[in-house]
Amino acid sequence: MRFVHLHNHTEYSLLDGAMKIDTLTERAAKYEMPALAITDHGNMFGAIEFYISARKRGIKPIIGIETYVAPRSRLDQSRDVRVPESSFHLTLLCENETGYKNLIKLSSSAFLEGFYYKPRIDKEILATHAKGLIGLSGCLKGEVPYRIAMGDVDGARKALSEYIDILGRENFCLEIMRLGLRAEEKIHGELVKLAHEFDVPIVATNDCHYLDSGDHKAHDVLLCIGTKKTLSD
Repeated sequence: MRFVHLHNHTEYSLLDGAMKIDTLTERAAKYEMPALAITDHGNMFGAIEFYISARKRGIKPIIGIETYVAPRSRLDQSRDVRVPESSFHLTLLCENETGYKNLIKLSSSAFLEGFYYKPRIDKEILATHAKGLIGLSGCLKGEVPYRIAMGDVDGARKALSEYIDILGRENFCLEIMRLGLRAEEKIHGELVKLAHEFDVPIVATNDCHYLDSGDHKAHDVLLCIGTKKTLSD
């Protein structure tokens, strides 16, 4: 079975992603992957460069974002102590040209209207520009997995229902990744139960921030720069 990576952070996930676009598409071509997605944090800075690089190597480019979703309104700049950085993560992928145009509008709005800690959208504006987009529930900081991890399964169920209403049942998937984190094992069972309950697909992703396992030391340094920490922290 051919695997397609749907959750990748390039150098345009500023101070968090450590993959060069050309190197990433080159590796995908080497492994004969038919398609590849780019999902940088909160922006589309690498979209055109990625599109050209992927097409050059015969790979179908899937343009996306791991966006930040405000827990209330994107216009509300009061801190929510229950939600880190006052936002949840949500992976959005373009299904077609309409989705690409809508993603541009969402990204622009996130910077111009919703910026608080991070460029944020909210469910209201997502509903306005949902056509042509496919949503994945995100990493441990996604709203559905985060609420499960906090013991709020009813809250996770409510959030999932909202995303299905916005994007459509056929265009929203529960995202499962196995990165070796204990917290993931805690939520996987509940995610599978919710997938059956709401009749939505499960998609396996890997939340890639660097290309080879040996790059983890360099990536650690990059994170330290971004978070003003030292390696000893």
